[in-house]
Amino acid sequence: MSRIKQVHARRIWDSRGRPTVEVDVITESGALGRGIAPAGASRGTREAIERRDGGTRFGGLDVMLAVRGIQTEIAPALLGLDVIEQEKIDTLLIALDGTADKSRLGGNALIATSLAVLHAAAADAHLPLWRYLAKDAVVQLPLPQIQIFGGGAHADRRVDIQDFMVIATGARSFAQAMEMTAEVYRHAGLLMKQRGSSQGIADEGGWWPAFKHNEEALDVLVMSIESAGFVPGQDVSIALDIAASEFGHGGRYTLGLEKKELDSDALIEKLLKWLDKYPIVSIEDPVAEDDRKGMIAFTKAVAGRVQVVGDDYLVTNAKLVQEAAQQKACNAVLIKPNQAGTITETYAALKAAQQAGYATIVSARSGETEDVAIVHLATGWNAGQLKVGSFARSERMAKWNEGIRVETTEPHPAGYCWQALKRD
Repeated sequence: MSRIKQVHARRIWDSRGRPTVEVDVITESGALGRGIAPAGASRGTREAIERRDGGTRFGGLDVMLAVRGIQTEIAPALLGLDVIEQEKIDTLLIALDGTADKSRLGGNALIATSLAVLHAAAADAHLPLWRYLAKDAVVQLPLPQIQIFGGGAHADRRVDIQDFMVIATGARSFAQAMEMTAEVYRHAGLLMKQRGSSQGIADEGGWWPAFKHNEEALDVLVMSIESAGFVPGQDVSIALDIAASEFGHGGRYTLGLEKKELDSDALIEKLLKWLDKYPIVSIEDPVAEDDRKGMIAFTKAVAGRVQVVGDDYLVTNAKLVQEAAQQKACNAVLIKPNQAGTITETYAALKAAQQAGYATIVSARSGETEDVAIVHLATGWNAGQLKVGSFARSERMAKWNEGIRVETTEPHPAGYCWQALKRD
């Protein structure tokens, strides 16, 4: 038995300098598990709700009420429980909160605790987290999606599209994917400097662009791939997170750069033109979370051509994934643990997606920390793909570097998921 002896909660700070929750779980054997709650800027309305203090302190974003809830309610309930019983503990956390959206104790309190329990179980078993999750299964390292330009809510809406990313589709190892991306990122910065288009660094480490229209970002991204010595669409391809819920509602979409309002059909037509012109292999949230008809129409229109990823549309929710599969909306799902609120619910969403034939992409948030757990989740669960942010800032690089360590340290996964993209 690996019983919980102590639970500690504290306030720490995320990559935007905002308060977040950290939890330590210590077993009777002395094993330590530490979990940290990330935070998103672009959030689906149906994801687990963080508990923030409100008021004027830190803009109302303090988390001391969430920390106190862990200390006074969660910690006493967990003492003496076995850390290997993740589902039992997560079910208890959900019951303690007692709300459908986890708003009483807070999704941030629950996911930090749930992650800490998982880490403690792996530490108690003297196993790397990915191996503890994989058990005896054969798993591979995930294919990375890496931001080059940040836009949308991550860059003060300087461009409408939230993430302009690259996927090293020609790489045959995780380390090689990092090498190729490093060159594309470097050349993108040089090109932007030459064009006078650089405004700094966005939330997730991507270049903060000053482009005149969204297509200019795509043009410069293709130029960056070529300048780095790669063939667009062969060595390195493009992935987009449209994050359409940030600029659309009720089937109407307002593009700030172009000063245009489009209906769902017109937005889809624009994206289809981009697919014809640029080497795009993945599009996330092409329409808003309330645009079910549009998501179904887009998925049908691009069948066999591109990966269609549901993020705000599916919010790491197994039931929503199953419904989307029945409706033939999306063919891939973004997996964010803090959207669900517990590790058990996160895994349920991933399994529902895999059973539906969807691709799965474990993802970080724009407000991140030094916690590298998602690399192990993506690997141990054999998710196939990983989205962390850009190739800059230590909270991002910690995760990319952890992937290299997992690939090169014994025991290591069986290989690398370089063919993980879903296009059916």
